[in-house]
Amino acid sequence: MGPHAAIDLGASSGRVITGHLRDGVLRTEETARFANTPVALGERLHWDVLSLYSGALTGLEEAARAHGPLASVGIDSWAVDHGLLDADGALLGNPVHYRDRRTDGVPERVFEHLSAVDLYAVNGLQVQPFNTVFQLVAAAGSAQLSAARDLLLIPDLLGYWLTGQKVAELTNASTTGLVEVRGRRWAEPCLNLLEDNFEVPVRNLVPDLVDPGHIIGPVRDLGAPLVAVGSHDTASAIAAVPARTSRFAYISSGTWSLVGVELERPVLSEEGRRANFTNELGVDGTVRYLRNVTGLWLLQESLRTWQAQGIDVDLADLLERAARLPTLRCVVDVDDPRFAPPGDMPARIAEFAAETGQPAPIDPVQVVRCVLDSLALAYRRAVRQAAELSGQEVEVVHVVGGGSRNTLLCRLTAEATGLPVIVGPAEGTAVGNLLVQARAVGAVQGGLPELRQVVVDSFETRTYPPEEEEGSPWAKAQRFLWPEE
Repeated sequence: MGPHAAIDLGASSGRVITGHLRDGVLRTEETARFANTPVALGERLHWDVLSLYSGALTGLEEAARAHGPLASVGIDSWAVDHGLLDADGALLGNPVHYRDRRTDGVPERVFEHLSAVDLYAVNGLQVQPFNTVFQLVAAAGSAQLSAARDLLLIPDLLGYWLTGQKVAELTNASTTGLVEVRGRRWAEPCLNLLEDNFEVPVRNLVPDLVDPGHIIGPVRDLGAPLVAVGSHDTASAIAAVPARTSRFAYISSGTWSLVGVELERPVLSEEGRRANFTNELGVDGTVRYLRNVTGLWLLQESLRTWQAQGIDVDLADLLERAARLPTLRCVVDVDDPRFAPPGDMPARIAEFAAETGQPAPIDPVQVVRCVLDSLALAYRRAVRQAAELSGQEVEVVHVVGGGSRNTLLCRLTAEATGLPVIVGPAEGTAVGNLLVQARAVGAVQGGLPELRQVVVDSFETRTYPPEEEEGSPWAKAQRFLWPEE
């Protein structure tokens, strides 16, 4: 059987990664990488989705030339964003970026008609202004939405262009706010909310839901089947966690960090809602009970700011020097709304420090240490809350994704959580994507334990031991940032 190909779209770049599965061992190779650069047009921030499609298609063609006919293809990406198609199936403009400000204040408008408590009881999602349900309310009455006949999330949109088939893959659809988390189907209360109160005919826009592993159809010109994988990139990443037991927490670390536990059923308690924990659907009927934590975005934006200011910085050098600085000199709440938009992140960090009576970082090295200490502290908080709210015992933390390459962050995470941290694989999202494909076409058998055993057998991991908890400065820092907890 030929190789499998994963189209993996991240917030800053897209990739095509091939996977060769032989005797229970998966070997991966990046065959293409292309930029994913948002485009500001007037007051709106958009994704350049046509460029992403072109890069993905070129990458698939290159993979086929390099390795022969492909056995299968799968697509994963970020969540919530979507394209609208007209009656001819043509795209009605580039999709709006989730960091666009059009949804500011929209959740409050929605809660006037369906309370936050009642909405959470249906979809189980944390309130994020960019959730699709809020994006649709923000677009209500627009000419574009009025002309739409189909709504497709980003992986499903690219899949439609590759195969001509319109579907909604469940793990990504569960992030829209329009899916009933218990019934794993489109949620009538949410559809009614949009139609009755905002005149958004979403019931006629969304396609049929399909589970990970569903074969969508052959890819045009290549012939390989397109498989609906865990098309939310976190769903694929968590499927690739090399866990040996169920008693683990995970951190899918990248531009965003998704921190939580894997469960068999959702947790819809009022305590979980107030803690802003979300229930997203995963591969093989699982639930990803997690908090969305702003991740390496603060570091990425800081680097962009310094470069724009003509400051010559090298990330590896900054990390090496930051590791020698004292721990927890200054920490920020990485989920403070001021850190969400693009912009001068070091200035915003200094502003937060001044407001909270802390010494502000004065150079790039101190900013980097502040960001990583703050991320590790946010991870500590989220892991502990996930375990407490779900009743799931946690003995180890698995870190997957690009952030697993940041050794300082991983060491700090072990110190902060007081748990061993197992790191890898770095390409966890693509690995989970490839393994669900492989199973769909018969190249591997079994459920998640069997898929994870392939990961254990295929990739090296590194373990960071925990620090002693007694007298931990991390507990004091957590109380400083979140004294009400």
